[in-house]
Amino acid sequence: MADRPPLWTNRHQAGLALSDAFTDRLGLGHDTTLLALPRGGVPVAAAMASRLGLPLTTWSVRKIADPAWPELAIGAVAAGGVVVWRDGEGASRRATTATMHGWLRAQQQELRRRQVLFGDPPAEQLRGRHLIVVDDGIATGMTVKAALLSLRKLEPASLGLAVPVVDRNVAAELSPLVDRFVALAVVDDLEAVGLWYQHFEQLDDEQVLALLNQQPPAGE
Repeated sequence: MADRPPLWTNRHQAGLALSDAFTDRLGLGHDTTLLALPRGGVPVAAAMASRLGLPLTTWSVRKIADPAWPELAIGAVAAGGVVVWRDGEGASRRATTATMHGWLRAQQQELRRRQVLFGDPPAEQLRGRHLIVVDDGIATGMTVKAALLSLRKLEPASLGLAVPVVDRNVAAELSPLVDRFVALAVVDDLEAVGLWYQHFEQLDDEQVLALLNQQPPAGE
């Protein structure tokens, strides 16, 4: 595949392309679940679910950032009390600052809101299943790392990760956390995931719910 953006018209097209790498899971909804990271991962995973005949649900995770620099993740929080911080000398300082200023608490509250709104499944519905985590791209890897660590605690039969585009260094960091990692484009110095799509609109809660409502519930 070409290494210059954009590569896909939209998230739906990227999801269809990703599904070609998972034809071995075609129709295996009795033991396999697609887990989209909302919001951006949902349309990618919805396309995969439609093509592969797999159940789709969400696994919410939240980026922790300094409000003055909202695009720069300093950490992330996921289910099961998982909190991860950006590696390096400042990790401890970032954790202290985020806790002191209430940034961590705010994202924990937003995480709970999304878990309820989108219907994230309880642990017992995922334990022992083959789980495939789907996002629309990975630049820093903080939220995806938090999601993978929280899902690994559920003891799945296997844990996979599927994304259209990922930063090369981040891919190397995330690969040991999963049993299977599929990325259509692995690029150097990925600055903005949206550059790799012709259309990369921000989704709201209603759009996510509409996509989820078109899918059969996980486990069916």
